[in-house]
Amino acid sequence: MRSLLLALCLAPALALHAQDHAAAKVKWVPLEEAQKAAAKDGKPILVDMWTPWCGWCKRMDAVTFQDQQTADYINANFHAVSFNAEGKDPVVFNGQTLSNTEYDPKSTGGRNGTHDFAKATAVVNGGLGYPTIVYIGSDGKLIGPDQGYKTPEQLEVLLRYVREEAYKTTALAEYQKTFKTARKAATATTP
Repeated sequence: MRSLLLALCLAPALALHAQDHAAAKVKWVPLEEAQKAAAKDGKPILVDMWTPWCGWCKRMDAVTFQDQQTADYINANFHAVSFNAEGKDPVVFNGQTLSNTEYDPKSTGGRNGTHDFAKATAVVNGGLGYPTIVYIGSDGKLIGPDQGYKTPEQLEVLLRYVREEAYKTTALAEYQKTFKTARKAATATTP
């Protein structure tokens, strides 16, 4: 009975996250599809690593990934993957099948083990945090993870840093000093 009540309480939150991704302006594709496409066209992969219980993940869906300029840039320059870091489904990454060996199907809410793909790609300073955006090169090599909520303006710097491959020659702090936004200012509309 307790499990049922907990499931009923968490169902709206899970449905909200699913709705956010369904209505998202970013074109999310499965990891395997992103890797195949990246190998063909050379675009890097962006993985939005989230969990159902993460409030900041929901905020990123609702604000950052719904921002039209951000979505347009991601869709044009990356293969975007939305990934539940505590999900049960196995994925193939660089030819290796990874799964959530800690997943408990009886757990209906809260935390539910960490997927091996998250462990392999999203760890920062020895820990996992959500949301985390993981950047992967078109060759399947990990560029790196970035943990924490990002506004559209904050994310723009990172997206361009990765897409321009500035990470190969320049530290992010140096890149940020000379970074000039390409975002257009919002215009007020009158009814």
